[in-house]
Amino acid sequence: MSNQLKTLHTSAAATVRAEVLGGARSGGPSAPGPQGPQGPNDAPPRTNARTGLWDPALVKPAIGQSFAKLAPAVQLRNPVMFVVYAGSILTTGLWLASFAQPELAGAEGPGFMLAIALWLWFTVLFANFAEALAEGRSKAQAASLRGLKAKTWAKKLEQPRHGSSWHPVNSDELRKGHVVLVEAGDLVPLDGEVIEGVASVDESAITGESAPVIRESGGDFSAVTGGTRVLSDWVVVRIAVNPGEAFLDRMIAMVESAKRQKTPNEIALTILLVALTLVFLVVTVTLLPYSLFSVEAAGAGTVVSITALVSLLVCLIPTTIGGLLSAIGVAGMSRLMQANVIATSGRAVEAAGDVDVLMLDKTGTITLGNRQASAFLPAPTLQEQALADAAQLASLADETPEGRSIVVLAKQRFNLRERDLASLQAHFVPFTAQTRMSGVDFGDVAAPRRQLRKGAVDAIRRFVESHGAQMPAQVTAVAEEVARRGSTPLVVADLLDGQARVLGVVELKDIVKGGIKERFAQLRKMGIRTVMITGDNRLTAAAIAAEAGVDDFLAEATPEAKLKLIRDYQAEGRLVAMTGDGTNDAPALAQADVAVAMASGTQAAKEAGNMVDLDSNPTKLLEIVETGKQLLMTRGSLTTFSIANDVAKYFAIIPAMFLGVYPQLAALNVMGLHSPASAILSAVIFNALIIVALIPLALKGVAYRPIGAAALLRRNLWIYGLGGLIVPFIGIKAIDLLLVALHLV
Repeated sequence: MSNQLKTLHTSAAATVRAEVLGGARSGGPSAPGPQGPQGPNDAPPRTNARTGLWDPALVKPAIGQSFAKLAPAVQLRNPVMFVVYAGSILTTGLWLASFAQPELAGAEGPGFMLAIALWLWFTVLFANFAEALAEGRSKAQAASLRGLKAKTWAKKLEQPRHGSSWHPVNSDELRKGHVVLVEAGDLVPLDGEVIEGVASVDESAITGESAPVIRESGGDFSAVTGGTRVLSDWVVVRIAVNPGEAFLDRMIAMVESAKRQKTPNEIALTILLVALTLVFLVVTVTLLPYSLFSVEAAGAGTVVSITALVSLLVCLIPTTIGGLLSAIGVAGMSRLMQANVIATSGRAVEAAGDVDVLMLDKTGTITLGNRQASAFLPAPTLQEQALADAAQLASLADETPEGRSIVVLAKQRFNLRERDLASLQAHFVPFTAQTRMSGVDFGDVAAPRRQLRKGAVDAIRRFVESHGAQMPAQVTAVAEEVARRGSTPLVVADLLDGQARVLGVVELKDIVKGGIKERFAQLRKMGIRTVMITGDNRLTAAAIAAEAGVDDFLAEATPEAKLKLIRDYQAEGRLVAMTGDGTNDAPALAQADVAVAMASGTQAAKEAGNMVDLDSNPTKLLEIVETGKQLLMTRGSLTTFSIANDVAKYFAIIPAMFLGVYPQLAALNVMGLHSPASAILSAVIFNALIIVALIPLALKGVAYRPIGAAALLRRNLWIYGLGGLIVPFIGIKAIDLLLVALHLV
């Protein structure tokens, strides 16, 4: 590893040691670590396009697309709006034919036919506009992503190892399994896994964050993404995809509205809307012979015109939700993208709204993630300062957050700063997975006079027992008490002139995030069960679970245990969501109904999940569930509103159509509309304008409220059901008054 990368790894630890070793001399804060090649202000724009709803850059193309979507093949994709489309063609044809055969115009006249035809066309165009506007937002996001793609030259290695000869190839010529060398300043050509080396990588083009990240072979941080740039050192990368299949390519395809497939719930709702349309079509068709019979039997009145029947059909079928349904689905995907989450399918977004169980990692999701030293608990007969002194000495070379927090806590409590380590001949002992300890030796390297060690309880017990001493029962009891309250105990031991003794316990506390308990309570009200997953022992897991307010926990979690837990919940008919970033999370992610992989995780995790969080923030799962529920709430609310609309339109059109034959129907004209022609035209105009009025709600979504299903149903019935009844009465009457005032009827 080069000096530059070593500096990146050790700058934070060096800052802490500088405060401890020389803070008293300087009298001020330590100098910050070296600034990376890219400062905070140099980050490129985020990958998602955050444009306003009525931004001209979106509205103008959407208007053009509204006309382009008038092609019959496009209209056929939406059966409800296709009926309106067919009605528009029919009324337009009848209006043109009325010039040759005036009797076709009926009592209303050709002007009425033209007005109805125009507003039916507007209805189709407004529905097309809603869909085009939603697609335009997604296309803007896709365009920003496409701007990140760049063809580049790659250094293809002859042998899969550093030092092997390489030759330049275009990134388009690379294939899955090829091995490339990526050095400082190079772009990663395609997605892959680091198989050798370690380097800092600028992923700001993908995540929007300017801070570089470390990518190295092995572990959960070996995946690199095409289009990111290596800032220092080198890595050997095995390409994991073929050109056109990279993460960025998939991202672009995911947000392209043309690639969006209808979800199962959307298909089911479409079938329901088609069924309602067929019912109203049959009813409307039977009204023509009924009208002929009624006029003949009564010997008075006029036969209902085909234009009026088409108007009735268009107003009674669920055109409002039919026109907005596609836009709602596209907007749901777009809202996720605005949260920097890529969904590989609309099905995953919808499933998020129906989730019953949330499986959440403890670290970084429920807790802050970095355990911090919170207390020094000395052994009997020992002073707390003596334990703090020894623990700090053992931690000066510990670059982990835990080690740095011990150094800082000792400095804050006892002002332990300047250390003349050179005269003490200090030699630091790094932590290893085998010993599970770290520390410092003083004196000769081969035969140190004093050895300080800190580590896990079992590791320190073996250490002192190997030197003829025993772990004091009081220290063991303290360590168990620390574990019971959800903290992690680190034991400190001192081996001086061959005599070992245990000095006490350092308590490391994993702090539960503020507000997380209240959020879990809200999820519980919604019927969602929360499960914390952690590698901690059961005592520690139980304490943190109680503090966080989760419903259940899985301690000492293994890949097999996670997979079994998900399958058990699914066997009960529940939908499960979880997050993960490691290769060991891939089986569980593949099994979960909603699987959110971190962009910083391994390639295996990203391929197993059906969503990718570009910010690599595990708490994003809560936002994803809320977005999914918002999508379902929006669709349900607008469906309720659309169906409730039909009642008002019924009172407007039916009396107007048969008033000439049955004068008694005047009692149903509760809105007091001016004439049959104005009643029908007002209903048609309202039917078109309400689509435009609801576009912002369809694209932004109904405001999310964490309440139960029964309460949500009652709320929607009151707001959108009752609103769907009242608003058309007001709207149709207002349009009728305007038409009369303008002498248009």
